Amino acid sequence: MFKNFNEMLEHVKTNCQGIAIIAGAQTESAMEAAILAKQQGLCESILVGDAAVIRELLQKMAPELENSFTIDDVGSDLTKAAQRAVELAREGKGDLILKGKMESSVILRAALDKDKGLRISDVISDVFAYEHPEGLKLQTDGGINILPELSEKVAMVKNAVKVAHAFGNPKPRVAMICAIETVNPKMPATIDAALISKMNQRGQITGCIIEGPMAFDNAVDKEAARIKGITSEVGGQADILVFPNIETGNVHGKMLTYYCHYRVAHVVMGTKVPIMIPSRADDGETKMLCMAMGLATMHIK
Repeated sequence: MFKNFNEMLEHVKTNCQGIAIIAGAQTESAMEAAILAKQQGLCESILVGDAAVIRELLQKMAPELENSFTIDDVGSDLTKAAQRAVELAREGKGDLILKGKMESSVILRAALDKDKGLRISDVISDVFAYEHPEGLKLQTDGGINILPELSEKVAMVKNAVKVAHAFGNPKPRVAMICAIETVNPKMPATIDAALISKMNQRGQITGCIIEGPMAFDNAVDKEAARIKGITSEVGGQADILVFPNIETGNVHGKMLTYYCHYRVAHVVMGTKVPIMIPSRADDGETKMLCMAMGLATMHIK
């Protein structure tokens, strides 16, 4: 597993060259991401959106690169920008899509269109990476699946495990996060967690070690796991945290970003090309890291 995002960036520059498609590129943070990616030799970008605004931003932010990008002018209509970005990806013109000046629902609606979209899996999920002092960690899903059922959680686990493999971890430790570490029939998430753990033990989910249910403290802290009598390969050293609903995953991700000030990135799995849906409030560096994460995972099926 990469120790940090710098290792991921170096890996991508050496092994995962590609082209990013930025949907609704007419915003400073999206343009900053494209400029940083270009300057660092990470990837080229196709800028889809309002050409006049995009050129104005380029003149302001990096005039020396004004003629270094392909601009696909669809005007200011964000729905058209999303649809055009998906069309370019379907045509093989780019290897990933980064959301720019639009809500996540706009790009996902275009990507999941039954006839013209990019879906290759029944379940898509957002895999979030954060730069913890002990190394890169993953979590899912704080962006797409609102209240996932058992089969959806299994797909979420498999998608996150694929990302961990792409990050160089052949057998990641997965913690199914709940409020407690015991099964309680009144708490459905604990039942799902126990079932998924048993599925892993029986070889129905491979390439990882799964433990659940696990409370957050004994999933990430060895001393907490010891005090609570948790003896497992996952306890206190989880590589992947799987949250029971979108609220817990989303809040945890934003706490890492705004309270811990960790560097973060995330990618949507289950589509023909990786899709990045960073917050519109994220800065250019975070969006550039999302692009790198997309490149690192672009050949995963």
